[in-house]
Amino acid sequence: MDYKDYYKILGIEKSASQEDIKKAYRKLAVKYHPDRNPDDPNAEERFKEIGEAYEVLKDPEKRKKYDQLGSNWKNYQQSGHQNFDDFFGQSGYGGNGTRDVHFEFGGNMGDFFGESGFSDFFNQFFGGGRQQHSRAESFYRGQQPGRDYEGEVKITLEEAYNGVTRLVNVDNSKLRIKIKPGIRDGQALRIKGKGGKGQAGGRHGDLYIKVRVIDHPVYTRVGNDLYRDLEVDLYTALLGGKTTVDTLKGNVNITIPKETESNKTMRLKGLGMPDYDGGPNGDLYLNINIKMPKNLTSEEKNLIEKLKELRKTNTNG
Repeated sequence: MDYKDYYKILGIEKSASQEDIKKAYRKLAVKYHPDRNPDDPNAEERFKEIGEAYEVLKDPEKRKKYDQLGSNWKNYQQSGHQNFDDFFGQSGYGGNGTRDVHFEFGGNMGDFFGESGFSDFFNQFFGGGRQQHSRAESFYRGQQPGRDYEGEVKITLEEAYNGVTRLVNVDNSKLRIKIKPGIRDGQALRIKGKGGKGQAGGRHGDLYIKVRVIDHPVYTRVGNDLYRDLEVDLYTALLGGKTTVDTLKGNVNITIPKETESNKTMRLKGLGMPDYDGGPNGDLYLNINIKMPKNLTSEEKNLIEKLKELRKTNTNG
């Protein structure tokens, strides 16, 4: 298994602050987002790699483990251990040999699925693992745990922003699932004990619900940040002025600076997606597109010609 240098992937030093990590991720995620690179077959893979690096380095605990692993990678390879925490718990490098895995409703997909979209490296050290051991132990005690169930629900971006409740049918029973604001596309929810029934006193299986957020016609989501285009008429772009932006939070009045150029990006702080884990909201980025006037009247054309000549005179003078 090849070692993944997450710092190199994000183009940062090991001493980088959490804010530096976030900035690097945002920049690269926008650059390599598949929606912005439809003709680049490598963009999606690069985008996933960037997301994987950020998933580890943004979390202080995961980052600490990753840094421990980096300085002891050769020892780990030679040890033959299959479990990162077993190695660090038994080799004198620190740690207590237990998994730091979220087994609560609403954990990250990468904590539960090998098919998380992350690499084998990530899944080996930061993915799930405890469940398989508990199943084996139960089997040898004569018990058989129930089967895990997997399902999928689709929600809109607006529902992901506000949170939503879904009813799912499990073994002819209705189960109400609450999806918190900020849920990410592909994120998995684990509901303990709502899978198949266990045998001979074995525990019930769990229910895993993968949430799919439907692509939005206006917004592109990168992490917790949102991106959208905003049309501004030529006169407002030249002279400046106020305009209204339709955001997921509602209509917001903003000021367009005078002499705004096309493709300029404006940032509206805190108007992106809520953070699923309770952190600060993401931001909303507006890509300004200047709307040119059409069907000009003769009078308008004459005025524009005069403006053109005036501009030449001022420039030459």
